[in-house]
Amino acid sequence: MTDTTTNTRPGRLPAALRQWNIAVGALILGIVVLAAILAPWVAPYDPFKMASGPRLTGPTAAHWFGTDELGRDLFSRVLLGARLSLGIGFAAVAVGLVFGVIFGMVIAFSPERVKALLLRIVDVVYSFPDTLLALALVAFMGPGVENATIAIAISLIPFYARVTYGLAAVERAKPYVEAAQIAQAAPARIMRIQVLPNILQSLIVIGSIGFSSAILSAAGLSFLGLGVQPPSPEWGSILASGRNYISRAPWILIFPGLAICLTVLSFNLIGDGIRDFTDPKSRRRRT
Repeated sequence: MTDTTTNTRPGRLPAALRQWNIAVGALILGIVVLAAILAPWVAPYDPFKMASGPRLTGPTAAHWFGTDELGRDLFSRVLLGARLSLGIGFAAVAVGLVFGVIFGMVIAFSPERVKALLLRIVDVVYSFPDTLLALALVAFMGPGVENATIAIAISLIPFYARVTYGLAAVERAKPYVEAAQIAQAAPARIMRIQVLPNILQSLIVIGSIGFSSAILSAAGLSFLGLGVQPPSPEWGSILASGRNYISRAPWILIFPGLAICLTVLSFNLIGDGIRDFTDPKSRRRRT
């Protein structure tokens, strides 16, 4: 029995990579992340430098994505904007996921009255759309990268907490958790040692969903002037600066918008692929 388990585990990663949606999503995301990392070195122009020549020029051999209303190279700005957009998304998801998972686990192991109260609070906050909640928070705290990241992280906590509670509640009813409780194991130890490893795969899936929401929220806040402030390039702020020139220079909106769509699509594909791969019904169909 030990040999069978040992032989099947190494094949899980290659099998996961053979999922078309995981493969395509990872390829797109890898390109975007690589572009963000290498942006300062591969950007052909200074993304902050205003040109003295023609402005709002279309895509050419010299300017692949064209130039904006100040004559700045749009390709360089989209490349550098990936660093801020992905940075805000990763930071917000990391903070929101950690606090959401902790809060959801605490709710699952709380007494019934406390659980009912905490769930009611989470459900009330969760009823607000993520972007709308982040917008209200950043409007209260003030514009800026840090405040936008904090606001997006807070807006994701109810979602992560609600899903974690549902997963942890199912695990809590299983015999191995009941045995640990009978043995008087500390609740924190049960959560960390017994429950968390068994819901980790599902948390990875919802984490990828959170990335999509965070990227869209970051772009939305910057578009409204509450996130990244000019002249710093970020996909949402680039869209905001070009919205007044949509009829004369549509490329200002097309290329950063395409970057947002591809990034969100990559996270959704990866999340769907992981969900399908870890679903027992999907595994039976593949075998």
